[in-house]
Amino acid sequence: MKTQLHCPCGAHIKGTDEDDLVEKTQAHLAAEHPGMTYGREEILFIAR
Repeated sequence: MKTQLHCPCGAHIKGTDEDDLVEKTQAHLAAEHPGMTYGREEILFIAR
């Protein structure tokens, strides 16, 4: 299970599970990188 992601902007995002990680990553993208969207599979592909 992947629960961590390092954004190229330097932010470290950690979720309790994959669903939480995807939700937190999408919220980060919306707040910090407007217009940049990734789906669940794309987020999990770059997560660890």
